Amino acid sequence: MTAENQILAVLSADVLDRLKPHLSRVTLALAEVIHRPGEPLSHLYFPIDCLFSITLTMQNGATAEVGIVGNRDVLGINALMGNREMTQTEYMVQGAGSALKIEAHVMQQEFNRHGELHDLLLRYSQAFLAQVSQTAACNSLHKLEQRLPRWLLEVQERIDSDHLPLTQEFISVMLGVRRAGVTQVAQKLQERKLIRYRRGDVQILNQGGLEASACECFKRTKAEYDRLLGKKNVTSLHFASFQ
Repeated sequence: MTAENQILAVLSADVLDRLKPHLSRVTLALAEVIHRPGEPLSHLYFPIDCLFSITLTMQNGATAEVGIVGNRDVLGINALMGNREMTQTEYMVQGAGSALKIEAHVMQQEFNRHGELHDLLLRYSQAFLAQVSQTAACNSLHKLEQRLPRWLLEVQERIDSDHLPLTQEFISVMLGVRRAGVTQVAQKLQERKLIRYRRGDVQILNQGGLEASACECFKRTKAEYDRLLGKKNVTSLHFASFQ
């Protein structure tokens, strides 16, 4: 089996050789929380086949997702702003799987060389900001009938699979809507044979049709990632390299 992460895959051998001794493979469970609001950010994570949700909780307890982090991303980049940097968001495992974990101070040393990694992570920060900004606009301006297909496509893009291990209850929390609304829209998508839904699993059957049903937000975000980070790199890094 191979490990693929877009950020690591595009680094040169020299940079990767400096990081490799400090990268460790971790297996993460569904719904595991790895960072809570106000805690110091001590590590960064490079997802391989897992998926993270960055969520924000309001005073009344309502929670909504503000960002998705998968194999095109790195989680915890705020830590490079300072060793004791904190956030008001929570990082939760949305899809169980593996990631490569590294201490923030090690990444900061490489980042402070102002070389290849520095430039790459600045471009990534811009891409991620585009995702967050597009999500905010989407949540405000678009209907659930467009937002749900967009969100499913965002998840698929970051785990490279047509099978998405998601429950309707979880989707409703991430989108900040009632579960009944998700059930209704998902049923319509299934009737049109765009998806197949079984308990805990959403299968995308017709990606082109799903994209046609979604708002423009998915394509805009993807285009910005591609522009700043390049198309997905097929270069693979073997798990055996990271113990």
